[in-house]
Amino acid sequence: MTKIVFLDEYSICGRDLSAVTSQGDYTGYDNTSPEQVVERLQGARVAISNKVVIDAEAMRRLPDLKLICVAATGMNNIDLNAAAEAGIEVRNAVGYSTYSVAETTLCSALALSREVVYYDRYFKSGAYAAADRMFCYDRPTRQIRGKRWGIIGLGNIGREVARLATAFGCEVAYFSTSGVERKEEYRRMELGELLGWADIVSVHSPLNERTRNLIGAAELAKMRESAILINVARGGIIDEAALAEALDNNTIAGAALDVFTSEPLRESPLYSLRDPYKLLASPHNAWSSEEAIDRLIECIADNIRNYIEK
Repeated sequence: MTKIVFLDEYSICGRDLSAVTSQGDYTGYDNTSPEQVVERLQGARVAISNKVVIDAEAMRRLPDLKLICVAATGMNNIDLNAAAEAGIEVRNAVGYSTYSVAETTLCSALALSREVVYYDRYFKSGAYAAADRMFCYDRPTRQIRGKRWGIIGLGNIGREVARLATAFGCEVAYFSTSGVERKEEYRRMELGELLGWADIVSVHSPLNERTRNLIGAAELAKMRESAILINVARGGIIDEAALAEALDNNTIAGAALDVFTSEPLRESPLYSLRDPYKLLASPHNAWSSEEAIDRLIECIADNIRNYIEK
């Protein structure tokens, strides 16, 4: 029977894993430290990992390992060259979180534009109950209809965001981080032009040599003072220190981040903004709707099944 080990099972949030566990001798660990990887994968033919690193040294010490299933789309945690040399297949999951991440992107734009967090806290703090007026206009709100939405990275998620933004009455343009020319229904711009044009900018590209530190102080300075910036792709694409400075200096109006250079983010100027309501932040969970996790599990199960049956 095929031995299957999931190194960081906590990442699927307690959802039903029976489609995976039924395919072999299954062991799941809530999480795994770097020192525990080799020990826990001894004898395993299939390893499942969301973010636990499986490097060349680990593969060298795991002669039985034949398949690594990445419980995500990005495969930065796997040494792909070493896997190829060792004859270990690496399969990821594609497309499972497209709608979830796109909805989070739209939600972020709406929440920042409508100052949702501030007014929710205004109500729950008792300030509204103590007020002598029906309305509170402490922070002006804006609608997104009629705004210009710039998309960085027009892949599956970027296209879904473009569709949603268009449905909400936005004009959409994009910047291609790959540089590949394709026929699209949206206008293509260079990065500097896009940043100066857009009211809302959202990032949907992988982290690679083209996109690392893609948006720093110089790029932020090109944006409108009323603009908001959203990153639901990968930390490291936006210079977080430069972003904090831009928010403090009113270079841009707001930002939403679901990803960070280090995760969890331990220390950062983002924690001490002069106006914390300018930043909407979440702990890398834009992808993790229940529906998306269930689709992810189906992808993992299919990858294992295809390996076993081939």
